[in-house]
Parts: sequence; structure tokens; C-alpha cells
Amino acid sequence: MNALFETTALHPADALGRPLRDLRVSVIETCNYRCPYCMPEGQTPEETALDRSRRLSFDDIETAVRGFARLGVRKIRLTGGEPLLRKNLPQLIARLAAVPGIDDLALTTNASLLAGQAQALRNAGLHRLTISLDALDPTVFRALSGGRGDVADVFAGIAAAEAAGFGALKLNAVIQRGVNEDQVLPLVEHFRGSGHVIRFIEYMDVGNCNGWRREAVVPSQQLRDQIAARWPLRALSATYRGEVASRYGFADGGGEIGFVSSVSEPFCGDCHRARLSADGQLFTCLFAAQGQDLRAAIAEGVDALATRVDALWQRRADRYSEQRASGGRDRKKIEMFYIGG
Repeated sequence: MNALFETTALHPADALGRPLRDLRVSVIETCNYRCPYCMPEGQTPEETALDRSRRLSFDDIETAVRGFARLGVRKIRLTGGEPLLRKNLPQLIARLAAVPGIDDLALTTNASLLAGQAQALRNAGLHRLTISLDALDPTVFRALSGGRGDVADVFAGIAAAEAAGFGALKLNAVIQRGVNEDQVLPLVEHFRGSGHVIRFIEYMDVGNCNGWRREAVVPSQQLRDQIAARWPLRALSATYRGEVASRYGFADGGGEIGFVSSVSEPFCGDCHRARLSADGQLFTCLFAAQGQDLRAAIAEGVDALATRVDALWQRRADRYSEQRASGGRDRKKIEMFYIGG
């Protein structure tokens, strides 16, 4: 099946020559946390609230993924909101795992509900897990979840994922100056030698409600220097072109860490990711102001969806992070929880 797929797939490039390889699918726009940098309590725009009838069905999502696979997409990441809030999610995963051409099926979660679902996700065919973990300290963690999270639940989820056979996990930590800088070394120390990979993400101006200030960004270089002063690091090669995290290994063989530096070191030039919202809007940039409605094309089937996305992708010229770095004017952007990270 995969060989046949290779001979029939289209491979569109955008206006800047970037191919389409990676699709992030938001299965739900709600979350059980209220992290201040993403979905702050009481500050989310009313227009981002959906009723269930507007969410794509599993049939719709499978049709969309088959259409994107026809265009050369190989990687699917399920996001939210918090995707584990979507009922019967393992059923969707099993359907997507069977789509010809999809080689990598991953999910990003806050892991608060993972302990009870990890085995079912693995059995359904999920390949990889990424877990958000911004602090080890229970008090700091609770504050960073908007007062709703318990770090013990996350560690229960990690243990369940290990028991289910997921292997190496990726653990994402968004670092903000004056908020959780003191958690960086404890996070590294905890996960060194575990086989899991902690990745530090620069605080980004995604959306409009998180009160982003450039002064709150801790550049990746500063974190690298801080970590390397205690545990010497060596640069590692990217595993593929367009990888968002720069990789570093511990010189003593204690594993690796990563840094996602969208603010200080923009990587727009190699971005090959598209995002599909829970209500069927296509976003060609994490910082997009608006999406393109794909629901009609999805309803027509795989061929119509592929044709529509092909045309939209070829017109894509997004490079927001580069424009921000060069002093470009800020503008309204879609909220991160609406389209996933």
C-alpha cells in the first residue's frame, strides 16, 4: 500500500518552496487547565467557544487525514485543547493509524487524564506522546495550570505511558522569565538518564489573550548556557529537515534535551506544518489571523479535500516569526488552544 501511495501522492510546495509534510489536528478546543500563556481564566474570546455540533466528526477527520496524506503528509499530531477530553479518542486513533502513507501518529497532552487512557491509546496504534510539563514544584505547577492541575497526575500519566510501551516521551516546558526559570535545572536533573527528552520552549506571542511581553521571554541560548555549566552539552544533528527543536546531548551520555526558539531563532524557512482546527478550519501558520474553512471540501470527500488544500498550500507565504524578529507590526492572531501548538 505504501509503495502505491508513493507513486500517486501529490507533493505541493508553498510560495516559498516549503513542502507539506506535517498536520496538526485539533480534536477539541476545550481544556481542563487554564494555563496563563495559552488559555488564561476568564480571558478567552467568545468566538473561540464551539458547541459540539460544530466539531468535526471522526468520519470528517479521517477524510481530512486521507486527503492530506495524498498531498504528501506523513506525520499527524493530535492536539487540542486537551485531546484526551474527546470521547472515544482511541477509536479515532485506530482509524488514522490505518491510513496509507501516515508513518508517524503522535498526540500532545497535559497528561492529567493519561493514566487511565495510555494503554488504550497504545493499543489503538498511537506511536508517540508529547507531554506538557512546565514545573516540578507542585505549587508552581498548579499556578501554571491556572489553579487546576496536580503534578502528581502528570507523573501518574508518565508511568502509565511507560507501562504501555510508549518508550521515549517528549516533555515540553514553556519557560517564562520570573515565573518558572527556577524549574529548568530541576527538570533537567529529573529526566536526565530516563530515556525521555525534555524540551524547553520560548514563551511565544500566540493568540492575543496571554499578555505576552518580549521581556518575559528567556532565550534558548541563556538556558543552554545555564544547563551546560552544570552538565556539558554537545550539539546533535537534526533528525529531519524542519525539526522545530534544536537537539543537544549530554557529554556524559545522559540522554538529550531540546530547545524550541521561535522568538530568538525563527525557523519559518523550513516550516512544513499545517493545522486543522476542531471545526474544520485550515491554518497554515501557528500565528495566523484566520483560517480557511474546509468543511465543504471534507463533505465532498478525499479528492475534493486534497484539491482544495493543494490550492491553498501553494499560495501560502506565512513567515510571522521572521517578520516579528525584524520588527514587523503585530496583529491579531488565532488563540493557540483553538488550533493546538
